[in-house]
Amino acid sequence: MQRRTHAGHVPSRGLCHLYVFPCAWEDLCKLGFSRDPLVRLQALHPRFYEFFDLDRGALVETDTVVEARAMETRLRRDLAEHNAPAPLTIRDEAGGHREWYRGAADALAQATDALAREGHRLHAPLRPWLRHALLQRSDRLYSWTEAMLSPDELEGLAGWTPAQGRVRDALDAWVAMEIELAPLLPAPVLAWHQRTHHA
Repeated sequence: MQRRTHAGHVPSRGLCHLYVFPCAWEDLCKLGFSRDPLVRLQALHPRFYEFFDLDRGALVETDTVVEARAMETRLRRDLAEHNAPAPLTIRDEAGGHREWYRGAADALAQATDALAREGHRLHAPLRPWLRHALLQRSDRLYSWTEAMLSPDELEGLAGWTPAQGRVRDALDAWVAMEIELAPLLPAPVLAWHQRTHHA
C-alpha cells in the first residue's frame, strides 16, 4: 500500500518509475508512471506476465513523482500521433485508458535509453526487476492464499470460484518468474495449484 499524507495524497517524494509495458501480441505499449510498477501491472491485467512482453518492458527510476510525471508528459506529447485505444481486456477500474501507443515501441526504447544516458537507472528488460519485486513480497503469500481459499475450494468441492481464479492468476506470476512456490505456500494450497495445472 502507498503511504498517504493527512490530506489523502500520495507523497511526491520517494522512488517513482516511468514505465513502458509493451503488449505481447500486438504493437501496442502502455506508458505511465507509478510508485509501485508491480501493483500497476496487476491492476491492468490479472495475467500481466502473459499479456505484456516483459522482455521488452522498461522502467526508469526517478527520485520524485513530479520527475516521473514530467517525463511521461514529454513522451506523451512527442508520441501524440501514435495514441490508440486501450485493449478491451484491460480492466476498466485500472484507469489509464489514454496512455496507449501503437507503433511507438522503437521510439519509447530510444527514449528510455536516452534517459539512462542522462544518469537515470534503467531496468530493461523488465523481468529481473519483477522477479525481485515478487521475491520481496513472498512472505505475504502463505497467509494470503490460506485466507483466500476455503477447504471446499481446495478440495474441488465448490466448483470453480472467483477466489480460485484470483489465487491461480497470482501464483502463476511466481511460476512465470521461475520462483519456486513450495517453500512459500501451505501444503494444501500447493497441492491444489499443482492439481489445477494438471487437470
